[in-house]
This record gives sequence, structure tokens and C-alpha cells, in this order.
Amino acid sequence: MVVLPARGRRASRKALLGVAGLAGFLALWQSIPALGLTDPQYLPYVTDVLARLSEQLVDLAFWRRLGSTMTSWAIGLTVATVAAVVLGTVVGLVPFLRRATHTTVEFLRPIPSVALIPLAVLMFGIQMRAALVIIVYASFWQVFVQVIYGVADVDVVARDTARGFGLTRREQLTHLVLPTTLPYLMTGLRLAAAVALILAVTAEMVIGNPGLGRMIELSRSAGDAPGLYALVVVTGLLGLAVNLVFRFVERRALYWHQSVRGEEAR
Repeated sequence: MVVLPARGRRASRKALLGVAGLAGFLALWQSIPALGLTDPQYLPYVTDVLARLSEQLVDLAFWRRLGSTMTSWAIGLTVATVAAVVLGTVVGLVPFLRRATHTTVEFLRPIPSVALIPLAVLMFGIQMRAALVIIVYASFWQVFVQVIYGVADVDVVARDTARGFGLTRREQLTHLVLPTTLPYLMTGLRLAAAVALILAVTAEMVIGNPGLGRMIELSRSAGDAPGLYALVVVTGLLGLAVNLVFRFVERRALYWHQSVRGEEAR
């Protein structure tokens, strides 16, 4: 008989619990309209939704629209991350800039991104660029704030020691600032990836660009409840996949950090 190590047993137990929870959720969903608790017109049977989802998966048009959504997501997240890392590092390294920009950041950061959709449409029309404005704006702050906190968290004694040993500014950035900031950056990037996906779909629903959001809006207007729920399930699966991928990247990038090592030890 093969005996799994403790870590393997924990992983298997978590997987089984996840499968059991998903099965219970699907059974509950199926039973609600079956028991007459709600009209299937508004909450269709899960079997109907899964059947419609299987139809979508073999439809080339669906994959083209999914590609449009993920293209907007990837471009917006990349632009936001690069800008946030550069500006966050500069602002974080200069105490005067941190103090000078604090009020402006706290004013701009809470503005709902969807409130900027009319402005984006006015500037760029019904194009991908209008959606990118919203995605970049929402994602930027997630990374920018984390980078500022990470750069500001560099230990003063360690910084003075580095200067005492004659490390150049580039060496200080590489061996001191980057290792301190990286955990903050990875957290901000994971949050920004989820926010970018939400805004990519939302922008398509409101602006009308081709993509999953546009398909959701068309299903809603046509009264196609199974199709609508199938697309919502797709967006949920996309969000799950994005989170898992960035969690994997985070663990690999921070394998040396105590947070990851402590998580693996449990």
C-alpha cells in the first residue's frame, strides 16, 4: 500500500473538499427551480446551462470574442503594471514625492472606474482603446500603491549598511529594494489581474465592444437565460484561472520568502 506524505494528503483532502463543495453547489442550483422556488426563466436548471456552455465551447465565434476580452485584459494589465512599477518606484524612493502625491493619490484612487466610461467613449468612441482606459486606470492603483509601500518598507539600517559598503544605486535597487518590494508587487499584480478582468467584461457590456461582456448583454436583452448564465460561468472560470496562474507565479517568484515557505510547511 502506497502511503502519501503529509503534504500530499493535505493536497488530496483539499481537492476532495473542493470537488464536494462544487457538487453540492450544483445540486442546490438544480433543486431550486426543480422545487418551484423560482421560475426557470430567471434561474434555469444547471443542466440547461451546462448544455448551453458545451454548445458555446464548440462555437468559433465564442472563442473569437473570448480572445477579444483576453486581449484587452492582457494589454491593459501590462500597461498598468509597467507604469505603476516605474512611477511607484520613483515616488517610493523619494520621500518628498510621497508626501507631495499622497493627497492626489487618495483623491484619484477611490474614483469608480465605470464612472470614467462616458469620458473614455467621448475620447475614443466605441473602440478597444476606450475599454483600455478603464482597465488601465483600475489596475494601475492596485500595483502602484503596493509598490510604494514595498519601496518604503526597505529597512533603514539595511539601506545605511549598503551605503556604507559602497553599493551603487543600481546595486541597492537590485539587492535591497527589489527583494523587499517583490512580495508587495506580486500581491498588487494578482489583485490587478482580477480587477482588469472585471473591468474588461464590464467595459464591453457598457461600451459595446466585441467580447464576452457584449455577449452577456445580448443574451440578457434577448431573454436567453441559459446562455446568459453559461457566459457568467465562463467569466467565473476565467477569474479562477487567472487567480490560480498568478498564485502559481507568486509562489515561484517568492519561494524564498517566509510567507510562501510558511504556507508550504502547513
